[in-house]
Amino acid sequence: MKKALVLTVNGERHELLVPADATLLRVLREELGLRGAKRGCDTSACGCCTVHVDGRSVYACAVYALSIDGSEVTTIEGLGEGERLDPLQEAFIQAGAVQCGFCTCGMIMSARQLLDEVPRPDEEQIRHAIAGNLCRCTGYAKIVDAIKMASGS
Repeated sequence: MKKALVLTVNGERHELLVPADATLLRVLREELGLRGAKRGCDTSACGCCTVHVDGRSVYACAVYALSIDGSEVTTIEGLGEGERLDPLQEAFIQAGAVQCGFCTCGMIMSARQLLDEVPRPDEEQIRHAIAGNLCRCTGYAKIVDAIKMASGS
């Protein structure tokens, strides 16, 4: 049985009918075609599906879509303005913090919340903010460098 769901995603209002057990990740990827949030583990262990719900980072694989009815969701696709990337996205490119790219969207979303709350974080704050996002390629050094670069630190 499907139920009505209203979400504002990246500034656009959506009225959907979704199964009661649909996760936010499923709705974003399958119903709205937003592929930035990745399906990595389905257990909240990897952070590849990190998005913002009402300004807070959440693992989209662990949130039932109906539980956030009426909320505002921001995905990696909604960070920049038009063709212009968010400064954090630019910093990831400039610092070489993107390798396979699978974790990148979730990593950027976690880092964006940090920079919104702490504009000039130190390395410990950065590492703490991204602790829930796993990267199997980079060793995190370039990711930390990118976040520092974006903050002006």
